[in-house]
Amino acid sequence: MSDLFEAGGLQNDAPRPLADRLRPQTLAEVVGQDHLLSPSGPIGRMVAENRPHSIILWGPPGTGKTTIARLLSHAFGLHFEQLSAVFSGVADLKKAFDAARQRRRTGQGTLLFVDEIHRFNRGQQDSFLPVVEDGTIILVGATTENPSFELNGALLSRAQVLVLRRLDDAALEILLGRAETFYGAPLSVTANARETLRAMADGDGRYIFNLAEEIAAVKPERPLDSAELVALVQKRAPLYDKSREEHYNLISALHKSIRGSDPDAALYWLARMLAVGEQPLYLARRLVRAAVEDIGLADPQAVVQALAAKDVYDFLGSPEGELALVQAVIYLASAPKSNAVYTAHGAATRAAAEHGSLMPPAHILNAPTKLMKTLGYGKGYEYDHAAEDRFSGQNYFPDGMARDSYYKPKDTGFEREISKRLEYWAKLREKKGGGE
Repeated sequence: MSDLFEAGGLQNDAPRPLADRLRPQTLAEVVGQDHLLSPSGPIGRMVAENRPHSIILWGPPGTGKTTIARLLSHAFGLHFEQLSAVFSGVADLKKAFDAARQRRRTGQGTLLFVDEIHRFNRGQQDSFLPVVEDGTIILVGATTENPSFELNGALLSRAQVLVLRRLDDAALEILLGRAETFYGAPLSVTANARETLRAMADGDGRYIFNLAEEIAAVKPERPLDSAELVALVQKRAPLYDKSREEHYNLISALHKSIRGSDPDAALYWLARMLAVGEQPLYLARRLVRAAVEDIGLADPQAVVQALAAKDVYDFLGSPEGELALVQAVIYLASAPKSNAVYTAHGAATRAAAEHGSLMPPAHILNAPTKLMKTLGYGKGYEYDHAAEDRFSGQNYFPDGMARDSYYKPKDTGFEREISKRLEYWAKLREKKGGGE
C-alpha cells in the first residue's frame, strides 16, 4: 500500500526511519489498541459498517494515532489530507476546506488528519464545525492532551473521543520482532537488556523502533547488556524538555520503578530528573500519587512519608531538601505494594454509575423533622456502639441493590490485618442476617 507513504510525502525509495518503513499496512497490524480496533471496538464497528465519522484520537506519543488515521482513509476510500496544528494557521485550514469541497463535487470524500489539534485556538477549532457538520470532511484529530480541557465543547460534540493506550510489553515485543524480521537477525542485546529496552520505550512504539535502529546501526560485537544499552542510547538521547515527551517518559520510569519495588532503579530515575532541573515539587506530587495508588493501606505510613518529603523540601529547598525526596523514594519502593484502594475506587465508581441515584435505605436517613419521622426516616436504625460486639450488621446499601464488595485487601503489609477485620465483620453480618 505505497499510497500511505505517498500520502505522507515519502516515496518508497526515499530514506525513511525504521518506524515509518514498518508502519502497519492494515488496521489488523496495529498493536496495543484492540479495545478500539477489534470487531466490537468503536473503530472496528465503524469500518465494518462503512460509516465514517469524525473522531479525536487521544493518547501518548507513539501509540498509532497517525497510522490509524491513514489506514482509515484507505478503508473508506477517502483522500488523506494531513495538517499539523503546530505549523498551520487559518489560511492553511481554508485551503484544506476549499480543496475538500472541490473533491466533494467530484464524488471524492476527504479525511482531514490534524496532528496536535489541541494547539489550535478557539477560533480555529470553531472553523471545523460547518465542514464537519455538512460532511465536507471527516475529521480525525490527534492529541496528547486531555480533550476535555483543550478542545471546544462544540467540536467535541461532533467528534467521538477515542483513547489510545500506551503499548504494553507484549505489544512492544511484537514491534521488536518486526524490527528483527526487517534486519534479518535478532537484536544484539541480552535478555535483561531487551527488558530494559522495552522499559525505556515506555509504551512508545516509535521510540522502540528508534532504539532498535540505533542498536542495528552500531552492530555490537557481542550482545549489549543493560548498562551498555543505556550508555549507547544516552549518547544520542534528545534534550530533556519538561513540557514534552522525555519529561513523561522519565517520570513514568520513576513511578514504575517504585511500583516494581526497585529502590535502586527508582533512585536512578529520580537523579536523572533532578540533574536536568525537574521541579522537585512535581516529583513530590508523583510520589504522593504512587503512595496512594500503588501502596495504599498495605503501608498507611507511605502517604505520610511522601507528604513529609514535600513539606521538608518546602522548608529546606535545594539541595538539602532533595534528600527528603530520596528518602521518600526509598521508603515507597521498599514498602509492601497494594493497589486495592485504587481498584476499590474504580469498582465503586462503576457501581455508582450503573445504579444511578438510588436512595439510601430509610433506616440510615436522618429525621430532623416530624414529617420525615412520619415517612419512616431513621426507623429501625441500630446504633452500632450500643449493639452486641459494637456491630449491628445492618444493610447500608440502597434498597433493591445487592450487597457488593469493592475493597479487596491484598495479603501484604498492614492490609493483612485489615483483611482479618473484614472477615470478622463479614461473619458477624452473616450471623446477624444483615446485608441481605
